[in-house]
Amino acid sequence: MLYIIGIGPGGKERMTLEAVQKIKESDVIVGYKPYIEYVSEFLTDQETFSTGMTGEIERCKKAIEFAEGGKNVTIISTGDAGLYGMAGPVIELLKDSDVKFEVVPGVSAVFSAAADLGAPLMMDTAIISLSDLLVSYEKIKKRVELAAEADFVISLYNPRSKGRPDYLNEAIQIIKKYRKGTTPVGIVRNSGRDDFSKEIATLDTIDCESVDMKTIVIIGNSTSYIHGDTIITKRGYDI
Repeated sequence: MLYIIGIGPGGKERMTLEAVQKIKESDVIVGYKPYIEYVSEFLTDQETFSTGMTGEIERCKKAIEFAEGGKNVTIISTGDAGLYGMAGPVIELLKDSDVKFEVVPGVSAVFSAAADLGAPLMMDTAIISLSDLLVSYEKIKKRVELAAEADFVISLYNPRSKGRPDYLNEAIQIIKKYRKGTTPVGIVRNSGRDDFSKEIATLDTIDCESVDMKTIVIIGNSTSYIHGDTIITKRGYDI
């Protein structure tokens, strides 16, 4: 059996019981090196296989190889394996294999960050990665524009890196064409981990320089507002 598991944003408190149980039952754990460390306390004598950044397909192929060899294997992603995780590539690579698989859902970083902020999602939301490693930047900007025009709450993954220092600011400028400068913006870094931090700003006051790849940025819609240290997006009830 090959388990494709989302281990949550990184802290054990936001892992599901099912994820922990499947990891304990597996013979082999496959994952990005830091992710293996996140689950280390649940490991006993399991074999592990890890790679560094950009080794995703290698990890997928190795997990399938272990499973085809008769072992129960877990391949892990942070957050949910079906959102920017390993579920898609593993299942694609399994098309010509007899290996049985199971996708085990996890708490996505965006839902973890939303919980830290209060209730910023609530209504229809668009989740967009600003990384242009696998998607063209022109397509990313188009998605941001259409989501802003449609009044979605917008959650941004991979918002800013050394190689993409201006993408977040450019996305903010696109969104401001459709939303007021007072629209709430939640900035959550390392949700669920020891060095967690959060900040609440607006489209006018966000400091893009303070944002990095470990941050989720959640931008409210036309009904969102700030209350104390929380962001609330109206669900539509008469309250």
